Amino acid sequence: MKTRYTALALAAALAISACGKKEEPAAPAAPPAATPAPAAPAAPPAAAPPAASDPVSKWIEEFTPSTLSKEQQQAELKWFADAAAKLKAKGVSEVSVVSETITTHEYESKTLAKAFEEITGIKVKHDLIQEGDVVEKLQTSMQSGKSIYDGWISDSDLIGTHYRYGKIMSLTEYMAGTGKEWTNPGLDVKDFIGTSFTTAPDGQLYQLPDQQFANLYWFRADLFARKDLQDKFKAKYGYDLGVPLNWSAYEDIAEFFSVDVKTIDGKPVYGHMDYGKKDPSLGWRFTDAWLSMAGTADKGIPNGMPVDEWGIKVAADKCTPVGASVSRGGATNSPAAVYALTKYIDWMKKYAPKEAMGMTFGEAGPVPAQGQIAQQIFWYTAFTADMTKAGLPVVNADGSPKWRMAPGPNGPYWKQGMQNGYQDVGSWTFFKDHDANKTAAAWLYAQFVTSKTVSAKKSVVGLTFIRESDVKHDYFTQNANKYGGLIEFYRSPARVAWTPTGTNVPDYPKLAQLWWKNVAEAVTGEKTPQKAMDNLAEEMDQVMARLERAGMAKCAPKLAPKGDPAKMLSDDHAPWKKLANEKPKGETIDYNKLLTAWKEGKVR
Repeated sequence: MKTRYTALALAAALAISACGKKEEPAAPAAPPAATPAPAAPAAPPAAAPPAASDPVSKWIEEFTPSTLSKEQQQAELKWFADAAAKLKAKGVSEVSVVSETITTHEYESKTLAKAFEEITGIKVKHDLIQEGDVVEKLQTSMQSGKSIYDGWISDSDLIGTHYRYGKIMSLTEYMAGTGKEWTNPGLDVKDFIGTSFTTAPDGQLYQLPDQQFANLYWFRADLFARKDLQDKFKAKYGYDLGVPLNWSAYEDIAEFFSVDVKTIDGKPVYGHMDYGKKDPSLGWRFTDAWLSMAGTADKGIPNGMPVDEWGIKVAADKCTPVGASVSRGGATNSPAAVYALTKYIDWMKKYAPKEAMGMTFGEAGPVPAQGQIAQQIFWYTAFTADMTKAGLPVVNADGSPKWRMAPGPNGPYWKQGMQNGYQDVGSWTFFKDHDANKTAAAWLYAQFVTSKTVSAKKSVVGLTFIRESDVKHDYFTQNANKYGGLIEFYRSPARVAWTPTGTNVPDYPKLAQLWWKNVAEAVTGEKTPQKAMDNLAEEMDQVMARLERAGMAKCAPKLAPKGDPAKMLSDDHAPWKKLANEKPKGETIDYNKLLTAWKEGKVR
């Protein structure tokens, strides 16, 4: 399972590189202490002390901006207080929840949990741990049948796992049944932008999005705008220096900065950044849709169907996994997948700093902020706030970023209608057979931290949008220039093509751990990319065979018989035949034209 350092590690590292201290979200002001009025010299007694501010009014000041009016916020928070009162009468005084450690969840744990307690009287113990630990504890709970926590914020990457094992509660059924009494009338599920990722093949919603961020292309707009560099690039490659639309252009730009430009202001400059150490973080570098960016999967949003971005094929029922190997109709070791791994290794060796080969995600994350990286094909928008810190080499004196983000370029196997890249969606998840009252209280907290009263302010703090109404808020219109294209991306139709791991993956924890070990053998040269992917595909099939024998509540794998791999490859569907030319002419687009297209409702 991926053990992500995420934005917390990046923030800490950036703070070190900038010789500054990471700023924490400001705590809300304490209510004024009640002080008695001075006693009168004669008989009337001293006046009673003035009442302290009520919690609802106090916290509304913290929850600014909001898409709701103050009056609407008052009404929504009163609903939470009233609902909690009924649970307190049943003996519920405290709930425990857990999430990975990123800026958004820090704000929830340190500020929103406190607000919820003061407003409702129910204490929340919101633990922050590494993502790998979240999944380990989640697995332990699923195996034992007893949930360690009352509520979990877990990646929607596990949607296929949750659906098949039958241990996780369907929120669709809960909100319409036993949870109706505890469901906020103003929840407005349709306002959430990530529910298609947390809905299983049965049409049921199993997880409620709490935060999400995409992996996009990142580049130094200030360098790309230099006339001398533009002229040199066009003279060599025959087209304009701009945002790459395909991997050919990305490769040309990487070569240009690393080989031709070499230095900027006396310091080395690199056309690419990545990491390659044999470490669990190497795995999700690939499971987070690297193969889909190359074009390995079938067409289909949110994920390729019947073959997804992991290369796993499902049967005609769109639910039963039948294999990952090309010999079974999958694509994990297909020409497109091997091409993707080959380019990953080649680019890192040729165009990234030599140290990149020995770095983990946590070590590589801060490097672009140090000012010597011209572009990065795979960059998480969760880093946005940390990449705009004053004093960084990639930030202008006025606080605006020198960099921009854009959709990642497409590999030569990619076709219109395919998934473009990955989007992380950390989502609220609840066990079926847990204590009903504890579940109800945790569900109240989950709704509170995602409510319209709170979510716009949470978006300002963490920049991990979950609601359409927040993305369109005037605050983000007025401050869009601070975020390097993040607002424009989330307002564009492009965002729906960046999706999490889908429902084809039957057991995310068991299968995800296979990736980093096999990829690492290709990075070190122990195996060719083809051999590494052959081994990965075979191991994935073996795990799915064990899952088939063990059985699952729904849609257990049923491996297809092996056939001739050459006969499985096709020009019409995945697994795709090897292209005669895997490097077509590079194509770029001017960034301002891209922004205009987004504003007009076009992908690009």
